[in-house]
Amino acid sequence: MSPAEKPRVDRFEGRDVVVTGGTGALGHGVVAALLAEGASVHIPNVDPRLSASFELAGHERVRIVEGVDLMDEAQVAAFYAGVPRVYASIHLVGGFRMAPLAEVSAADFKKMLDLNALTVFLCTKAAVIAMRQQQTRGRIVNVAARPALTPVGGMLAYSASKAAVVSLTQSLADELKPDGILVNAIAPSTMDTPDNRKSMPKADYDRWPKVDEVARAILFLASPENALTTGLVMPVYGRA
Repeated sequence: MSPAEKPRVDRFEGRDVVVTGGTGALGHGVVAALLAEGASVHIPNVDPRLSASFELAGHERVRIVEGVDLMDEAQVAAFYAGVPRVYASIHLVGGFRMAPLAEVSAADFKKMLDLNALTVFLCTKAAVIAMRQQQTRGRIVNVAARPALTPVGGMLAYSASKAAVVSLTQSLADELKPDGILVNAIAPSTMDTPDNRKSMPKADYDRWPKVDEVARAILFLASPENALTTGLVMPVYGRA
């Protein structure tokens, strides 16, 4: 039997999965892949305009909760308390800023830390509390970035905030081993999305990792198929 002929394995059948940033470009790819494998997907959303244009919003197994600020601890806790049984929590929310040191203000630096690291911390904390209460040997998947592993000049605040995500991932992977909760991250380079193409019109898009390819990496780390791997920060660079 060839790989194409193998029956689809619904790895997430009957499982509740949280996807922050689920209405974004990578989010759409991850949510679509999860739905194809049987998951019920829960998306916290702070901007109604994003969900209004999200083509999977009407799916019977997609639940979008509006007005959730992922930098507010009480709001994050309330959102996770509304998920029936948290199996996996996938954290895609984040932001990017590129500027030389002299042009980065304290507010800029703090904003990157809040968007990229604080959101991961608060969502992981709430997810783990739910998993422990529900006795779920769950999965956490974060999104770091290539500059967190190989820093380059001109994006200090972004690189530092994503390096914090790497540290959170590895520290919590060790802490949560007794609970059977696996914590991993991916570290993409520039992904092939409409916004990135618009901002870099002369780039070689064929070298960039594709959204569906990155989504498949995330799904493996979040799935029960991954029974051993924790503390991994997986580079997903394509040929970039």
